[in-house]
Formats: sequence, C-alpha cells, structure tokens
Amino acid sequence: MFSEIADHFQGETNPLYRERDRLLAQGKKVIDLVSGNVHHHGILYPQSILNQALASAAEQARIYKPNPLGQPIAREAISRSYREEGLSIPAEQIVLTPGTSLSYWYAFTLFAGPGDEILSPRPTYPLFDAIATLAGVRMVDYRLREADRWTIDLDHLESQITPRTRAIILISPHNPTGAVAQEDEVTRLAEIAARHRLPILSDEVFSPFLFRQNRLPRPAATNAPLVFTLNGFSKMLALPGMKIGWIALSGEAPLVRKALAALETISDTFLPVNEIAQFSVLALFEGAKGFLPAYQSAIRERAQLAMDLLSRSDRLSFVPPEGGFYLTVQMNDPKADEEEIALDLLRRRSLLLHPGFFYDLEPPHLVLSFVSEPSLLQTAMEKLTSYFK
Repeated sequence: MFSEIADHFQGETNPLYRERDRLLAQGKKVIDLVSGNVHHHGILYPQSILNQALASAAEQARIYKPNPLGQPIAREAISRSYREEGLSIPAEQIVLTPGTSLSYWYAFTLFAGPGDEILSPRPTYPLFDAIATLAGVRMVDYRLREADRWTIDLDHLESQITPRTRAIILISPHNPTGAVAQEDEVTRLAEIAARHRLPILSDEVFSPFLFRQNRLPRPAATNAPLVFTLNGFSKMLALPGMKIGWIALSGEAPLVRKALAALETISDTFLPVNEIAQFSVLALFEGAKGFLPAYQSAIRERAQLAMDLLSRSDRLSFVPPEGGFYLTVQMNDPKADEEEIALDLLRRRSLLLHPGFFYDLEPPHLVLSFVSEPSLLQTAMEKLTSYFK
C-alpha cells in the first residue's frame, strides 16, 4: 500500500528523546540546549511593528493575484537588503519560498535525478537526509577540519566529485560548528565549482550573526557559474512563523535564466508562500532596523557567556564559534560514549544536548545551542561543566 518513502519514515523515536518525553511526562523540567528557536528565550520581533506590517499587508493582499516567483514588492525588498550589504542581485533573480527547507527541495529537484549526488559538509545537518530521501538523491559528505577551526578540506571536497555530482552545499555560518568560511575558502570553492561546472547552494540563514567580522564572504560575489543563495526570516528576524524564505540566483546569465524558468514552474505548481506574509516583507525589513542590532548583540553576548563558562573545564574543549547559534564540544576522553553521556546528562542534570553522531561528527562530541536566556544559560553551563569534574 505504501511507498518506500513511507517505510523510510517509520523509524522509532531515538532513546534520547524517549527519555526526555518520559521525564516531561513525570512533570520534571528539562533545560533544552538544542532548540534554536529564540522565541523560547526572550527574543521577539517587536509586536507593534509586526501588527502594523501584517495589517497593511492584509489590505494589499485582499485581491488574490499570485506571482509564482513571489510578489515583486517583496523581492525588491530582499534585493535592496543585498545591495545594502554590497551585493547586487536583481529582484528578478529572487524566488520566494516558505522557508529554507523547501528551498533545498526545490534545488535538489532542479539539479539532481534519482541516484544523483549532492555534496554537503560533515558535520552535517540531520534534515538533509529527509529532504534527500524525498527528492530521491544521495548526500555525499566533504570534511570540515576541526583542528583548523573547522575549515573546509577543499582537496577532500574535490576528490568527492564524481560524474553523478550535481551540486555543492556551503553552510556559512555553519550549523552546528559555528564556522564561517573565509574569503580564500569561498574563492577556492568557487574555482572548484567552475572547474566542474557545478552550482553552489549557499545556505546563509545565520548570516546576520557574525562574531569576528563584519561581512560574510559569499559565493554570490565570486565567479562561480551558478549560485543559489538561501536565506529567510526565521533566524534573520526571529520570525520563524512567518514562513518567508528565498533563493537568490546569481552567476552566468544563461544558467540563471534556465534555473529561473524551471523554478517558476515548480513554484507555480504549489504557490506555497502566504500572500499576506509576502506583502509584509518590506515593512518587516524596515521595522527590523531598530531591532536587529539588539538581537545580534544578545546572540553575541550569549555565545561569549557559553564559551567563558565552558572554557573552565579541562575535560571539554571546543573551537570558538565564529557565527550562528550553535557550538560543538569535544570531550577530551577519547573513550567517552557520547550517547550514554547525553542520556546521563538528561537524567542527572536535566540537560538536553545532542550527541555528535546526530551530525555525523567523529566521537566523542556534544552539540548545543547557546541562545538560551543568559541566567538559564549560565545555570546550564555550570551543570554541564560540573558533570565533567
């Protein structure tokens, strides 16, 4: 009756989350150091501005006139935001989506057929496996080097390219390591993409959150043949429920035109982006000008707090994150069982962290988010470091 995809998604809940659910059912409190939803941690887009933006947008959207690529007023606002950062991407080369996950699905469907390969960084993000399964493609990893601030192993990346490779994913700032690809890495990546005539899917959802530099090096600013820059409001403006994302296309004109024509048809098939949300984009960008600096500062301060407290432990080490919401902690005992330790931290310290194997990390690692409200984050970090004494 069911397809192989239905069978694929019938897996049991993993032991860590079964234990969390058991503790919560008993009325016990768990400090979630996994979620990157800043709404749970005191960071919210200003309600009055959101109300005004949505009220105005609802009026503009009264008569339904969908555009497969997205309403022009929204795409122009996104284009303007790139211009303000020194990057020229015309509004005509922007496609709205209801979020980065669907942007990936669009891209996988556009570039790859059954059995084709997409290169993605390792450590990876678990969601890729589900999207790849739905698209019928295979994910192939390339290494990030922990010993060198999680830089891209570009030689390894190029060695992973086969005749079935269809695209290269770059995530910068990277989840879950917090690494930011530097100018030389991005330039060399673009050279590899040009040499093999491959598109780059540049995931920049954490781009506003840089801790050691003011500007993000971007594939769209290189000579790569075709770049899909993925972003959205979920992390950027702390508006995950708005479901506004986009793909910004750049590169060689014939390739951009062909990709846009296909994306227009794919998007027209579903018309998945809420019209009121689209008409609110310009006002939400404008309203964020007072909110975003405080938001960025809060994330930067929380990252620093987590690093300061973690650095007190001589049994844990980490590469300082350069951006984003997450960091990866290495346990200095090579025999440590990361899954058992994650379970024990949950039972004995009421802390929910991910074991590294969730992200294809070499053991033993733990992954955590540092976006919790500062007093809760301090409590959590003290619980974590005391566990390892």
